[in-house]
Amino acid sequence: MTRAGHLDTTELRVLDDMTLEVALSVMAGAGVEYLLLCDGDDERTGSVTRAELAVHRRSSVYTDRVRLRDVIGAPCPIVSPSSCSL
Repeated sequence: MTRAGHLDTTELRVLDDMTLEVALSVMAGAGVEYLLLCDGDDERTGSVTRAELAVHRRSSVYTDRVRLRDVIGAPCPIVSPSSCSL
């Protein structure tokens, strides 16, 4: 059997009070493209992708205190080319 036959279907669930910076780090370390978000009662509140977080991170209103719950369902900010680091 190949490794593909043993895919782990476990999805990462994190609290929605996690900061965006920590979430990106968790995603990079786990090699996943999205996280399932839960509140303090372990009820699912949404999901977020690495691409969505990257857009919010490049936003002019981003700070290292932004929590995942702050970006759930929020429209992705418009990022001008001059605000992107190369």
